Amino acid sequence: MSEKIGFIGLGIMGRGMVDNLMKAGFAVTVWNRTASRMEPFLERGAAGAVSPKAVAAASDITIICVSDTPDVEAVVLGEGGVIEGAAAGDLVIDMSTINPVNTVEIGEQLKAKGVAMLDAPISGGSEGAANGTLSIMIGGSDDDVARAMPCFEAMGSTITHVGEAGAGQTVKLSNQILCVVNMLAASEALLFAQAGGVDLDKMLSAVTGGAAGSWMLANRGPQVINDYWAPGFSIDLQQKDLRLVLGAADEMGIPVIATALCFNLYRTLQAQGLGAEGNHGIIKALEAMAGLKARLT
Repeated sequence: MSEKIGFIGLGIMGRGMVDNLMKAGFAVTVWNRTASRMEPFLERGAAGAVSPKAVAAASDITIICVSDTPDVEAVVLGEGGVIEGAAAGDLVIDMSTINPVNTVEIGEQLKAKGVAMLDAPISGGSEGAANGTLSIMIGGSDDDVARAMPCFEAMGSTITHVGEAGAGQTVKLSNQILCVVNMLAASEALLFAQAGGVDLDKMLSAVTGGAAGSWMLANRGPQVINDYWAPGFSIDLQQKDLRLVLGAADEMGIPVIATALCFNLYRTLQAQGLGAEGNHGIIKALEAMAGLKARLT
């Protein structure tokens, strides 16, 4: 691979993404705020950097996957940030989920230095990151997307150029609406089946492949009934994304009624200290109201 890749952010998603970039043969330089997360990749031959600036200086393409808008702004535009190390002709790919307006503003500041940017948020949970089957939604120019495609193909299986700068983030927030509302529907259905005395495993087998099926039902439904709450995507991160949805919807003047309901249900779980659990935990808010749990045991 001729292009040198930098990667900033080795969280639940980033670790799997770097793993697949390395498997594809890319030379990768990594940085993470918690340095210990870099060690497994350094042991396998990745280079380590002392700052985002150093990552960009060592790379032709710098990929970012961090938690929130302020985090992206800090690693790109802050002291020791990517903008200080990137050279004209380099490409920055932000695969975080952040505010589309901020995405465009960050891109403009990079452009002033001759550095291109794509917003390419992802969906598919930790499973998709580990398996290289992420859905990637890309905003930016055709030429930059073509340049980045070998990287995207190493990390994802559904890769869609959805529009100009910021469009990737808008589509990702649309994705998040669908995820939480689908999980709310799955939660209600599982509780309904539990209250009706139905075998939940058989219920899922019966409905998952039909018109009512969804990724959330197929992948998170079995986790619910088997009492498994490790995060493919945490409640706290889900809430961050829903705040972005609600803020943008307010600016656009559109109703997001079910999304707002999910946000408030998740808030009750955060108040109980459950924010680090998987976002399928929304069912626990309904279970508390119903006085029963949808479990096999």
